[in-house]
Amino acid sequence: MSYKDYYAILGVPRNATEKEIKQAYRRLARKYHPDVNPGNKEAEEKFKEISEAYEVLSDKEKREKYDRYGELWKQAAQQGQSGWPGGFDTAQPGGVSFDFGSLNDLFETLFGSRQKETDFWSRPTRGADIEHEIEISLEEAFNGATKTIILTAPDQCPSCGGTGNQPGAGFRTCPSCRGTGRSSGLGGFLGQQCERCEGRGVIGQPCTACGGSGQTIRQKRIEVKIPAGVDTGSRIRLAGQGAPGRNGQRAGDLYLTVKVKPHPMFQREGDDLHIEVPITFPEAALGAEITVPTLSGRVKMKVPPGTQSGQVFRLAGMGMPRRNGTGRGDLFVKTRVVVPRNLTAREQELIKELAQLRRESPRSY
Repeated sequence: MSYKDYYAILGVPRNATEKEIKQAYRRLARKYHPDVNPGNKEAEEKFKEISEAYEVLSDKEKREKYDRYGELWKQAAQQGQSGWPGGFDTAQPGGVSFDFGSLNDLFETLFGSRQKETDFWSRPTRGADIEHEIEISLEEAFNGATKTIILTAPDQCPSCGGTGNQPGAGFRTCPSCRGTGRSSGLGGFLGQQCERCEGRGVIGQPCTACGGSGQTIRQKRIEVKIPAGVDTGSRIRLAGQGAPGRNGQRAGDLYLTVKVKPHPMFQREGDDLHIEVPITFPEAALGAEITVPTLSGRVKMKVPPGTQSGQVFRLAGMGMPRRNGTGRGDLFVKTRVVVPRNLTAREQELIKELAQLRRESPRSY
């Protein structure tokens, strides 16, 4: 058997404390547990690996031998035992017995309370959360909207009701692994996956509709209310719309990540909006009242005489609704003076006359 660096597997230094090892194991176990990754063989193998690492590093004697002998630590440990290597107890006539104390410790570490060995596969589990992106227009973000999305996601099997067992058939504890889901071998209960129950710890007749998973992949139509003021990156939680739970536990939640499409006229910065509005040279020079578009309709805005190109005006309360319900942001209007082209002879003559009257230069160099 090739050498395994248990410290690297758990992502902890070699001088890690018991608390650090336990915290690292809990974090990884929750991530790769088979109940969280149904059907994912890679995650299942990873879970076995981190469980093996935790079994050794959480045991003071095993850790000392592992640190001292490296890949030969098991042989060193067996030399100090009487009877069968691997932890068998031959004191009982007619057979062998196993110590399942570590199994209860595993469940206590993972789930915060002790579980019976036979509950490993059938333990009630909350459904997984689902992430999904929803794209909306700026107008929908401004006004709020009701959208319908079609989601392809896990759903409770309608045939077995999510149990994974064929209707009418019951479960019994696997006699080969006694409900642990792991064959004993030389590595204790965290050895190889039990072949008879395939790691479930119980034996039953798998549901023919879902293959024993308790879930099917189906399309669902879901109505979503988009609150006014959402922005790209906002998350909307739909409780109970995630993956179904197991054995009576509630379903997970659906989290929608909002993406607001770019707008042809408005740019958004937080709760504020920005727009560029063209004005004529006479309007800029003499002043005028112009019409400015907003997301709630057109409004009038006064352009004072002598307005320069690029000058910005603020229209208070004309921006996006604030999510906390305290009014709206502002609209910032940037003017752009449009210089006329293809001047007539008369227009050129008048501009030349103006130039003679205004003998000044905006350049100070």
